[in-house]
Order: sequence, then structure tokens, then C-alpha cells
Amino acid sequence: MLWILTALLGLALPALAARAAPVSSTDEAAGAALSKLFDGTAGAGSADFSPTTGLPAPAPVKGKAIPKDDGALLEDLSQRSFRYFWDTADPKTGLFPDRAPGDCSKPQGKVVASVAASGFGLTGYCLAAERGWVPRKEALERTRRALTFLAKESPQKNGWFYHFVDAANGQREWSSEVSSIDTALMLGGVLTARQYFADDPEIASLASEIYDRVDFPWMLDKKRNQFSHGWTPEGGFIKTTWDTYSEESLLLILALGSRTHPVDAGVWDAISRPEVSYSSHDYVSGAAPPFIHQFSQAWVDFRGLKDRHGIDYFANSAEAMRAHRQFCMDLAKEFPDYGPDMWGISASDSQHGYQAWGGPPRSGPIDGTVVPYVAGGALMFTPDIAVPALRAMREKS
Repeated sequence: MLWILTALLGLALPALAARAAPVSSTDEAAGAALSKLFDGTAGAGSADFSPTTGLPAPAPVKGKAIPKDDGALLEDLSQRSFRYFWDTADPKTGLFPDRAPGDCSKPQGKVVASVAASGFGLTGYCLAAERGWVPRKEALERTRRALTFLAKESPQKNGWFYHFVDAANGQREWSSEVSSIDTALMLGGVLTARQYFADDPEIASLASEIYDRVDFPWMLDKKRNQFSHGWTPEGGFIKTTWDTYSEESLLLILALGSRTHPVDAGVWDAISRPEVSYSSHDYVSGAAPPFIHQFSQAWVDFRGLKDRHGIDYFANSAEAMRAHRQFCMDLAKEFPDYGPDMWGISASDSQHGYQAWGGPPRSGPIDGTVVPYVAGGALMFTPDIAVPALRAMREKS
């Protein structure tokens, strides 16, 4: 599934940022908008914005570094994560499947793509080119192909894309919604590609076209100043909104930074930020699956920053990862395989289909399953506990 690349992003984005092109006007606009919300050691409010996100330049990560002895393990994990996208992209549209069959068999018949997977896949192309896993020219050509389809051919509504589509032609599947969060995750990859391949005028133009046409105010519930989860031709806007801290941070930041259809900074304050306490860990979280702390930070570097609510979201996510590990350890009384180096329960497929399980608090029919992408996505926050878990999973697989 698309979540597998969170491990790759956690390892490789810092290196990518160091080589990215200077900021564009859109990213400067995002940075200016964010400077109104954040302060901290990273220099918010200055012109020193990160080249990939428009955010202030990051402060150093505190904590233990990844041991050199684990370099081969992590390099292999990163390449394998990337290969999913490289091997499964549709040759015509450049779209990526939402998931691979659990038995590793080749998909039969129609392949359904997720628009969010495009965000992770396009970012993966940049990382692979930077690390020499594939020739830069081939990564650039594939990126151009995907951006051309998204900009010129893929069905969309006011710049927003359908959640699930036929990978071969982009047509809507499963009566899915025009999705706010999945479009935002796609844009994360689109803008990463625009920055990394900034020397290619066509890619820069296509990526800007995709971002600039997203009408953010159209998706906004004006009464609550919150984004709807989506829209369907049959029912209009979905009543459920992004009202609680979750994976929507990227969506809010992109809306604030739009140079064509921006929203007021008040959308950042319109969501609630529930406090969770588990064992010795205190953090903000609106849902149980750990991925909500990982998705946005695949692209947005919050290190060293605090918003006007006093929250350091990078440190918050690190605390959430440690709390989740402890949660799994505490479940060992019920599921003996869980332990200090065997943990991770987040939304995933199961023997009985998709499950949005997680914790704390305990959510979903937890059955002892370990979901490896949790530890993979925690690499950028807590390498000291993530690397041993990934090593243990590899040894037992």
C-alpha cells in the first residue's frame, strides 16, 4: 500500500532537500503564511525557507542517530519501498495502484489507483534519482508523464481529484469521492517534483498548473472554517469535516500557501487538538492509527518549530511513536509476539480485509498483527526504537 514509502521518505528527504532548487514564489507564499503560525529555533518569520516545503530551515534532530551498521538494512528497505512504485506505475498515465495483492501475485484485470499514491510515488522518483537507484533521465521522464496526465487528462473538480480511479485512464472507481486529503497528499509529490526537477521548464509548468487550479475555498465548510472530507456528484459535499488534529496538516498548509485560491490562517485554529496521555507519554492526537502522525511530515519539516498553540509537531509525533510502542508492549499479555522490537498497529489490510486499527486508545479488532510501516514511518522521529524493530521484522520474515 502507499504507506510503505513513509520509511523511504523518513530516510531520504533530508538529503533531497540539500540538493533541491531555490524556492519558487508559491513556496515562498507558503512560507510567509506559515511564519504567521510558527516560531522556534528554526527561524520562522525569516526568508530562510526550506527548498522543498517553503518552511523555515530545520533545526537538528535530537536523539540517537541511526547506527552505521544498519546502513545496509535501511538502504535495502528504502530501495524495496521505492521499487513498489517504479514497478507498478501505469505506463500510460503514470498512476500508481492503491495496494498490491497480499499474496504478492500479479494483479489481474483492472488496476485501481489511489490519487494519494501519486504523491508518494512522485516523491519516490525524486529520491531514487538523487540516490542513483535509477537514471535521473528515466525518473524525469516518468515524472513528466504522470504530471502531464494529472494536469491535462485526469478527471477533477475545481482542481480536486477523485480518491480511487482506474489506473489506465483516471476514471472514477467505486463511486469514490473527490477527496480533499488524498488530493493534498498527491500535491506533496507534485510540488516535490517541481522543486527537484526545477531545471525542466515543462515539469515546473505542469506542477504549478496542478497546484494553482485547486480551489481551496470551494472545499471549505464556511460555517465551521474546516475542510470537508470530499464531494460526490450524487450527494455534494460530505458533511464530515477535518475538525480534529490528524493527517490534515499538509492540506491546511497547502491551502494557506496557495497563490491563486488561498484560505485564511484561521483554518489552522479551527481544528481541535485533543491531549492523550498513555503511560509516561503525553501528546496531541485525534485518532488512534499512528499514520496520522506520519503522512504530513513526509513532506513538511516541523523540526524546531512551535505553532501558536505551543505545539512542536515533530516532537509530538516522536512522543506518539513511543506511546504506541509501549501500547503494543502492554498488549503482549494478550498477544505474546508483541514486544520492544516487535510493534506497530495502524490502518492496513488484514486477513479479513481493511482495518483502521491502532492505539492508544485501543481501536479496531486487534488480533496480533504487526504492521511494518509503523516502524518504517517512525524512522524520522525515533530511529533508536524504529531500527531495532525493522531489523527484528526482517530477521523473522
